[in-house]
Amino acid sequence: MRDAHPNIFLYICKFKYSFMKEIVLSGIRPTGNLHLGNYFGAVKNFIRLQDNYNCYFFIADYHSLTTHPHPDDLHGRVRQILVEYLAAGVDPEKATLYVQSDVPEVVELYLFLNMNAYIGELERVTTFKEKVRKQPDNVNAGLLTYPTLMAADILIHKSQYVPVGKDQEQNLEKARDFAARFNNIYGVEYFPIPQAFNFGNQLVKVPGLDGNGKMGKSEGEGNAIFLAEDDASIRKKVMRAKTDSGPTEMNQEKPEPIANLFQLMSIVSKPETVQFFDDAYNNMTIRYGDMKKQLAEDMIQFVTPIREKIREIDANDEYINKVARMGAEKARESARKTIKEVREIIGFKPF
Repeated sequence: MRDAHPNIFLYICKFKYSFMKEIVLSGIRPTGNLHLGNYFGAVKNFIRLQDNYNCYFFIADYHSLTTHPHPDDLHGRVRQILVEYLAAGVDPEKATLYVQSDVPEVVELYLFLNMNAYIGELERVTTFKEKVRKQPDNVNAGLLTYPTLMAADILIHKSQYVPVGKDQEQNLEKARDFAARFNNIYGVEYFPIPQAFNFGNQLVKVPGLDGNGKMGKSEGEGNAIFLAEDDASIRKKVMRAKTDSGPTEMNQEKPEPIANLFQLMSIVSKPETVQFFDDAYNNMTIRYGDMKKQLAEDMIQFVTPIREKIREIDANDEYINKVARMGAEKARESARKTIKEVREIIGFKPF
């Protein structure tokens, strides 16, 4: 068979290899453009994962409904995130890239999981308590059951690994609980117990420009550098980054705002550039203005090819629609199988 039908043999081998790959899932809410924190903290690792795992990357538009976005804004933001994922290097031929709302089976599994979730345990979730404190006038059921929707996202593909940040660890723990509870209630070992994916030394912390904490959309417009941002805006933001009056003794420890600038430089600049400014800091000759100018130019150099790719893809509606349809079809194929089996396990049978 190998000699007579080499193409068929290779196809079968490729199919078997794909089938045996472990499943990794991750999602991002469409709450704004991707920034350097998203790229180095997540997307860069996704690009590596898609070669060795069966990856599902989705845009979590259902989750965004807890903040009541305007319909026009929601569609535009979903499209933008899809474009930026593609421009950053996620390959729709290797990974399943899809929009959450294109897979309605997620909602059905969400319902099933909610039937076995308890108000007390959901109210104890840290992220829910923080939302109640921050937005007391908008404590909706979606916020309370956020962990069960996240669990449905993970379990609909029987995912084994989920890359999560510190703020989502408890939600992943609830997904583990819900998977184990389903298996226990129905006496089956159906859902795998999802694990946090550990990137080890590959995990990069990307600080913001405000002098403390991580780079993020919710920390203020000046805190993040976006992948689609123009040169002038990048220079303006970086030059406004918080610094101090300079070191007062040789080789002193860097305070957090300065350490953050060096961390950002280590991510986008050449090692010799970082070493030059580190030496200048240690011998008390550093000029923060020069350092920030260099950092801005290195950020621009890094962002420019991605930004150009974003513009190229953004102008191609046919390609964007094709990717979205392909992702939806691949994700629904997996989801339909899971829901069919879950319904049978629960006891729903067609007449």
